[in-house]
Amino acid sequence: MKRYSIVLVVSLMFSVSALCADTLNIVFTGDILLDRGVRREISKHGVDHLFSAGVDSVFRSAQVVVGNLECPATKIQSPVQKLFIFRGEPEWLGTLRQHGITHLNLANNHSIDQGRAGLMDTKCNVIAAGMVPIGAGQNMQEAAEPVLLASQPRNVWLVPSLRLALENYAYLPDKPCVSQEPMDSLLNRVHRLRKADSTAVIIVSLHWGGEHTLQPVNRQRWDAHQLIRAGADVLICHHTHTLQTIEEFHGKKIYYSVGNFIFDQQKPLNTKACMVRLKVSAENVETETIPVEIRNCVPTIVSYF
Repeated sequence: MKRYSIVLVVSLMFSVSALCADTLNIVFTGDILLDRGVRREISKHGVDHLFSAGVDSVFRSAQVVVGNLECPATKIQSPVQKLFIFRGEPEWLGTLRQHGITHLNLANNHSIDQGRAGLMDTKCNVIAAGMVPIGAGQNMQEAAEPVLLASQPRNVWLVPSLRLALENYAYLPDKPCVSQEPMDSLLNRVHRLRKADSTAVIIVSLHWGGEHTLQPVNRQRWDAHQLIRAGADVLICHHTHTLQTIEEFHGKKIYYSVGNFIFDQQKPLNTKACMVRLKVSAENVETETIPVEIRNCVPTIVSYF
């Protein structure tokens, strides 16, 4: 039986497996950009300014906080030839950790904006900042490995995957890359994980969908339903820069896109988003949707969508 690797970060300031609480709280956010308009906000006000009091409160209530880092964070400047190219400063990552983020998903279409060396340097920088990088590795096998977020009150696995073609970036599974395996392989991975760990909570996070749209296409619905059938407990996805449909299928939630989080887009379509909080006990998984509105790059909790 295949054994799934566990990402360990020595500098992480707590051990989730050591928690004695009956309920584990896990929070997921959408896209975190550390460039362009967000870079200008940081230059004016600092990185701390990006975290509102409400968001800090939600993060403090959680043992695990997973964000999608929508840019490499590296000093390496080797831009890929594409339309939108981002890069954040690695020294900013420590502030993300200070505000409670524990894991950063790199399985997206901007992690490779500064090439393969920039991707791997970003992974190292995330670890150095005390967080766990997800969805990137020296090869596809490593990048696609599920990550164990917690082991108490039961195992919680996260399976990340980029479902988009990358611009001017060859699919070379033996080279440093982000998780981008074919869908049939992803389905088999989830199925094997469910078979190997029948009581676990399995979270799938996909980077997919049409940008600036409010509804998934039929193919996405089909793939999402197949992943639930394969054994996933919840899908929490992103990329579209919008808050998309929240669906329930066979009693499992599908967030087709939770939207942006720390981002500079100003149109109303792009400023509505959500965080997702999972409350995991030995017997149950509760899913809570936390509405967010982004104001001048800063996510703020609101009481409405």
